Amino acid sequence: MRERVEAALQSCLKLSEDCPPRLLEGIGYSLLGGGKRLRPVLTLMACEACGGDASAAMPAACAVEMIHAYSLIHDDLPAMDDDEWRRGKPANHIAFGEANAILAGDALLTLAFETIAGGIQPPEVAAACCLDLARAAGAEGMVGGQVADLEAEETSVGTVEQLEAIHRRKTGRLLCAALTLGGRVALADPQSLRSLQVYGENVGLAFQIADDLLDVVGTAEKMGKGARKDASLGKLTYPSLLGEAESRRRAEALIEQAREALAPFGDKGHRLDALARYVIERDR
Repeated sequence: MRERVEAALQSCLKLSEDCPPRLLEGIGYSLLGGGKRLRPVLTLMACEACGGDASAAMPAACAVEMIHAYSLIHDDLPAMDDDEWRRGKPANHIAFGEANAILAGDALLTLAFETIAGGIQPPEVAAACCLDLARAAGAEGMVGGQVADLEAEETSVGTVEQLEAIHRRKTGRLLCAALTLGGRVALADPQSLRSLQVYGENVGLAFQIADDLLDVVGTAEKMGKGARKDASLGKLTYPSLLGEAESRRRAEALIEQAREALAPFGDKGHRLDALARYVIERDR
C-alpha cells in the first residue's frame, strides 16, 4: 500500500508550468521525502474494511498526506518547534529558506482539497470528504491543537486530561479524518463511520504516546530527527507526567480499545487491526 501511495503522490505533483520550479521542488522535497505513510494507508484500509475499492480512495489518501506534510514543514519552522532535521535530512526551511518553506506548506494545504475535489466521485462524497478534512485540519482540529501545545509550554499545563485534549486535536483529528474519508468513499453507513472514528481516536492518542516515548528512548538515526528534544524544551509529554511504564500501559490499553471498535467489520478489519499493533511496536 505504501508503494501505491508513493506512486500516486508523485502523480499529484505533475503540475503545470504556472507552478514555479523552486516551489515544486520544495513541495516534492517534503511530500516525497519518505515517512511511514500511516495516514494514507489508514484511508485505504478503512475503505477496504467498509467493502469499498481502495483505489477509489487514493485521492483522499493523498490529500491526507499532503495535509500532514504541510503541517510538518510548518512545525519545523523556527517560530514553531524549531527543528533542523526531518526524516533524516535537513528540514524544508533549512533546504529552501523560511519563506519558500512557508509557501510550500501553503501550496500543499490547498492542493489537498483540489485533489479530493477533482478525484473523488460522486461530488457529494467529495464535498463530505472536504468537510471532514477541513474540520480535522483547521482551528478546531490540528491547528487548534498546535496552538494549545505552544500555550502549554508557557503555562505549564499539568494534567493528563489537558494533555489528551491537546493531542486529540493536534494528532488525533487528522488520523480520524483519514479513516472516515476512506469510509465515505466506500459509502459506509453512519454506524461504520462511528466505529472508524472510535478506532482513530484511540490509535491517535496511542500514536502520540509512542512518539513521546520514542523521544525518550529512541535514537536520532532511526527516527530521522533529534531525540530527547521534548525534555530540553520543557514540553509537556506523557512520560513527563506519567513515567515510561505507565505511558506504555496507557498506550497498550488505547490500542485494545481501538481493536475492539473494529468488531463490526469482521475479517475485513484485519489490516486495521494489524496496523493498530504496529503503532506501539514501532521504533521510529
